[in-house]
Amino acid sequence: MSVDRVKQVVSHLVPGSTKGRAALLRNSPDDVVITMAIRSPLCKAKKGAFKDTKSDEMLYEIFKQAVARSTIDPALIQDISVGTVLTAGAPYQARYAALAAGIPETVPLQTINRWCSSGLMAVTDISNKIRAGQIEIGLAVGFESMTDRFAPPLLVYTMALSDVIKASQAAQDASMPMGWTSENVAADFDISRNEMDELAALSYQRAEKAQKEGIFDAEIVPFTAYVNDPATGQRTTKVVTKDDGIRYGTTKENLMKIRPAFPQWGRGQTTGGNASQITDGAAAVLLMTRRKAEQLGLKILAKHVTTSVCGLAPRIMGIGPSIAIPMVLEATGLSKDDVDLFEINEAFASMYVYCVKKLGLDINKVNVHGGAIALGHPLDKSSIILALDVIATGLNALARRKGKVSPSDAADGRQRVGLKFVSPDPRYIDQLAASSPYFLSLTPSPDRRRDRDREVDRKRDDRQRYRDDERERDKDRDRYRERRRDDDYDSSRRDRDRDYDSSSRRDRDRDRDRRRDRSADKYESSSRRKDRY
Repeated sequence: MSVDRVKQVVSHLVPGSTKGRAALLRNSPDDVVITMAIRSPLCKAKKGAFKDTKSDEMLYEIFKQAVARSTIDPALIQDISVGTVLTAGAPYQARYAALAAGIPETVPLQTINRWCSSGLMAVTDISNKIRAGQIEIGLAVGFESMTDRFAPPLLVYTMALSDVIKASQAAQDASMPMGWTSENVAADFDISRNEMDELAALSYQRAEKAQKEGIFDAEIVPFTAYVNDPATGQRTTKVVTKDDGIRYGTTKENLMKIRPAFPQWGRGQTTGGNASQITDGAAAVLLMTRRKAEQLGLKILAKHVTTSVCGLAPRIMGIGPSIAIPMVLEATGLSKDDVDLFEINEAFASMYVYCVKKLGLDINKVNVHGGAIALGHPLDKSSIILALDVIATGLNALARRKGKVSPSDAADGRQRVGLKFVSPDPRYIDQLAASSPYFLSLTPSPDRRRDRDREVDRKRDDRQRYRDDERERDKDRDRYRERRRDDDYDSSRRDRDRDYDSSSRRDRDRDRDRRRDRSADKYESSSRRKDRY
C-alpha cells in the first residue's frame, strides 16, 4: 500500500479530519447545501420546442419555476447569480425577468460569463458567499438560447489580429473554433474514430433509456414555450416537458456513416453525431446553509464542498476534466474509487474519450444517463445543467443508486455530497479542464501551421487588394467629378460669352438706330424752320 493511500485512509479515520470521504459525509450547520435543483427540457436550437421562445422569456420561466418550487418566500433570497454566454444585454434581461417572475426588487442579481462553465461559476459564486457568511440563501441560474443568439461558427482567426496577438502562438490558438480543438485532441492523443463513435452511441443509448424510463422527469419542470404561426404571425403557447434532442436507435454503426464536420483539420474524425448539439435550455439551483435549510424545514439534496478551476493550452481545451478532477479529488482527500458517479462534459467525443482513458474511470460510473452529445450543450447552461444535470441529473442518478459522492466536470463540474469542480470554459483557457501531464504535441505540426499561415496570408492579401481597389475606385470617381466640374465651368463660360456678344450686337444696333433717328429728327426740324421763313 502506497504512502499516499495510507495517508488517505488515516484521513478517513482521524476524528475532525477535514478531508476524505468520511469528512465529506459529516454534517455541519455551516455546510453549503442544495435544496432545489431543476432544469428545463433541453431542446434543439433553431428547430426544437424553444425555437420561437425569446431568451428573456426563457429566463422569466426559469425564475418563475424556481420561485414556485423553492417553497420559500423569494424575499429570503439574498443574491442571485446568472450564468450566460451569448445573451445580449444579459444583466438587463436577467434583472427584468426576475422582477417579472415575482422576485422582489430588494434581491440583487449579477450575471457571469465564463463560457461553458458560466452556470457552474454561478453556483460557485453563491456557494462561496454563503461559506464566507455574506449571505445565507442564494439562487444560481444558468441559461442559454442558442436559437436567439447563436451565429454560424465564426473563425476569429480569419479576422485581422493585432501584431501583438500574432506574436504569440498560444494567443492565436485561442481564437480558433472549437472543432479545431477537437481534431487536435484526436490527433495528438491518438483517439480513433471508432472510439469516439462508440462512446457517442453509448451516450445516446443511455439518454434514450433514461427518457423512456422517466428518469429525467424528476429534474425537468414543465416549461411554457411560444409558437409563432408563420401564416398569421400570431403567437400561442405550449407546455414542453421532454428533451427533444435525443436520437432514438442510435448505434455506432450508424454514427460511423456520418461524414466529418471538419475535414480541413487533423484527421477529420469529429462529426455531427459524435459532437454535442447546439441547444436551448435553462436551470436553477437553490443553495443555503444547512442551518437555514433545517430551520425552514427544507429537504436537503446535496452538499457543495468545493470547486477547482485550471487552465491549459487553448488548442486542446476540451481535456480539462483530466486535470480538474484530480485537483478536486486532492483538495478533498478523495480517490476516484471514493466517487460514486462522474459527470464529464461531452462537448466532443474525442475529449470525452481522452478524459475517461486518462483518468482510468469505470465507464459504468461516467455519464450514466447520457451527456451533452445526446442531450445537448446550451453553452453556459450546460454548465449549470451540467451542474444541474450534474446537480439535477447527477443528484437524480445518485439518489437512484443510493450514492454519496459525484464530481461532475464538463467545461464545468459538480458532485453529490459536495465535490464540485468545474472544468473549462471551452473557449479560451479552459476552466477546470486541464490537460494531461504528457502532452504529446502542444503546437501544430509544421505542415498544419504552414497551411494555416498561408490561408491567413491569402485572406489578408485579398482584403488588401479589395482596399486598394476601393481606393482606385474613389480616385476614379474624384477624377470624373473634377472633369464634370471643368466641363460645366467651360460650358457656362461659353454661354456667358455668347450671351455677352449677342447683347453687345443688339446694343450697338440700337445705338446706331437711335443716332440715325436723332439725325433724321434734326433734319426735319431744320427743314420746317426754313419753310416757315
